[in-house]
Amino acid sequence: MEQSKFLEKNIFTDLNNLNNGFAEEGIQYFSENDFGIVLDRAEHFGLSIYTIKPWAKDETHEASSHENHKKKATDPKWYKKEFLTLKTRQAGLLYAATYKVSKKLLAR
Repeated sequence: MEQSKFLEKNIFTDLNNLNNGFAEEGIQYFSENDFGIVLDRAEHFGLSIYTIKPWAKDETHEASSHENHKKKATDPKWYKKEFLTLKTRQAGLLYAATYKVSKKLLAR
């Protein structure tokens, strides 16, 4: 199975992609609530999350990566903490992330 198919089937299912053309095609942005679900599902499957990209109309927000937090991309502590920080700092943002699904999961 390809990574994009795995993400669609297991991570993004029943969630609303809010990227209506403001970002590159193929990058899925989610509401705060839906992105929390994405992170829970990513943790369940042990996915790597390399960056979190917040977005708000007419505002620039810097992406945060696991390297900024000196954590492994598979460590849910970094992305759960960063998400909490971002949503506490500003409500109403949209969120995307860069993911990696292990070959072992894709082979299932």
